[in-house]
Amino acid sequence: MARVPILEPPAWVEWRAGSIADPVERLRFLRREMRAQKAPRQSRRPWHLASLIAGLILIVLAPLPTGTAETRVVARRPEGPSVAVTLPRVWLVEKSGALELYSNGLRIDLTFAVSNRPRNRFPIFPLAGGREPIGESGVPVGIVYHTTESNLAPFEEEENRLLRRYGRNLMEGVRQERSYHYVIDRFGRVFRVVEEADAANHAGTSVWADGRGAYVNLNDSFLGVSFEGQTGAVEDVTPAQVAAGKVLTEMLRSRYGIAAENCVTHAQVSVNPQNMRIGSHTDWAGRFPFAGVGLPDNYSIPLASMYVFGFQYDSLFLRVTGRRWRGLDLAELEVARKAAAEGLETVRYRAMLQHRYKEIASVLKEKSEEVIQ
Repeated sequence: MARVPILEPPAWVEWRAGSIADPVERLRFLRREMRAQKAPRQSRRPWHLASLIAGLILIVLAPLPTGTAETRVVARRPEGPSVAVTLPRVWLVEKSGALELYSNGLRIDLTFAVSNRPRNRFPIFPLAGGREPIGESGVPVGIVYHTTESNLAPFEEEENRLLRRYGRNLMEGVRQERSYHYVIDRFGRVFRVVEEADAANHAGTSVWADGRGAYVNLNDSFLGVSFEGQTGAVEDVTPAQVAAGKVLTEMLRSRYGIAAENCVTHAQVSVNPQNMRIGSHTDWAGRFPFAGVGLPDNYSIPLASMYVFGFQYDSLFLRVTGRRWRGLDLAELEVARKAAAEGLETVRYRAMLQHRYKEIASVLKEKSEEVIQ
């Protein structure tokens, strides 16, 4: 058995946490230590709770022994999966009236392509502070993956006629609603619906963040890609859909320089401002094939809706996910760390974050109504 070194309290906690490989057990240990430090104990030497948590968060966010390298992107943003430095170059090879062919083998069917309102320039908000943007952009910065939640027939040869009919009805409906930029049907065919230069009606009230800042309501800032499927179905997607999702993701990331950490699911970004809970929509709340489409496990990324704007989740959301995301634990720990640094109770600090979100959402709503008028 390895000998435990004699260390001062903060150093001992850091050493012990760093020796726990399992992330869930590591978080449980840290929470116990955080609670212990809040309770007065004469046997302990005084040391500041905020300093402890600030150091511990670095341990929790350190790479786990999974073989996947992770690096801190921005000091004030919790760490998530690493972003590829270079992306494979994907280019348009040829285009006809009904088809686009790309260098990585991607084929895009243009049969149902339609225009929508032009993409607006969207604000980028600071990860902490007031409601004023720190910048803006008009270029998509990410991808949100959806499921169509449409009727599904058994994926069997005998059901070809029904499969085709359901697929055709789906595409007509998506085209009418301008719901997504792309749909991948169960045969792996990629259809463009809303033109990339336009906004699709896919994300609604939603939040995400990266090293540049936070994005609120992602219809303008993110592209929408939907897989024909249903949440909770036994068969999530077909192998052909996963292969098509990979080459489509490669093309979009190459075209717009999209970071891997900004390729996320609808359940990760969707929020409900009425009850300040995440997961207003729960498509891909679990089991998204990140590896299959060439991405790291982005369920490990802390949710900006929680650590930037104070949203929470409930037991119903956890039941839908099928498992607890690492990103949920990291977001909770980040809120606790920042609250301690401010000398506030977590409940009070979270309420301040929620108030900031409501101010920003109100301003965005007013600007949206001005555009409509």
